[in-house]
Amino acid sequence: MTHGDRYGSDVLSGDWRAAGRRVVPDVPAVRDLVVELPDDGLEGSGFVGTVVHVGAGNVHLEDRRGRVRAFPLGGGFLVDGAPVALVKPAPSSGASAGRARTASGSFAVEDAPARVARASRIWVEGRHDAELVEQVWGHDLRVEGVVVEYLEGVDHLSERLREFAPGPGRRVGVLVDHWVAGSKEERLAREALAGHGRASASSVLVVGHPFIDVWQAVKPERVGIAAWPDVPRGIDWKTGTCRALGWPHKSAADRAAAWRRIRGSVRGFADLEPALLGRVEELIDFVTAD
Repeated sequence: MTHGDRYGSDVLSGDWRAAGRRVVPDVPAVRDLVVELPDDGLEGSGFVGTVVHVGAGNVHLEDRRGRVRAFPLGGGFLVDGAPVALVKPAPSSGASAGRARTASGSFAVEDAPARVARASRIWVEGRHDAELVEQVWGHDLRVEGVVVEYLEGVDHLSERLREFAPGPGRRVGVLVDHWVAGSKEERLAREALAGHGRASASSVLVVGHPFIDVWQAVKPERVGIAAWPDVPRGIDWKTGTCRALGWPHKSAADRAAAWRRIRGSVRGFADLEPALLGRVEELIDFVTAD
């Protein structure tokens, strides 16, 4: 009489040690890939940068301040928030093989010659807006020869338009904070456009996002919070936000440190709200149109 195997196959056959183990994928360390080291309290932890070089068993990452640090290839990295093992990229076998994407999601243009800045400009309200746009769209803007400048408030828009004198081949795209019906920002922008007549219709584009401050354009979960706090009217928004989150908030230095913390959490376009992404892309298209 033949008996079947009551217990199935040998439980020690195969790679039994791998049972239940999470597989960490290998990711080629291609140039401009945005990489993060988990913040575990060790030296170098929390570092975020783009790949600028791979050699001698190391990957070299450059952060937003231009600092370059080398780390051994292998595990212990995050890409888009997921654990990966960085490996040396294979030699390119074709024109499109291994093409890196920029922080904005577009394909990186390798070894592009420096382009003379266009006469057209993109204006944003404040320094933080300009820094965030540069961080995510900087590569694209340099390839296109677009300069981003900040207004220090939409109340200066009318005066700046008068000085800039927009016209054919000299366009201005303006990004306005808190662009909601009835807001002071919307009213000032519309008044500025009305004061410049026909030139504004074809040479100036004003768009806006709904956030009180560009800080809110960063997805809250990326910063490690459930939601951006509601700050009562009459209280400085940045100060009130820092206080509500339990961050130091009493001085300008405290608020600057908060912004560095927020901006440092942004690795690319996926960490920003669509309401900002769409507006910036719209402005880039406008000022680069022939």
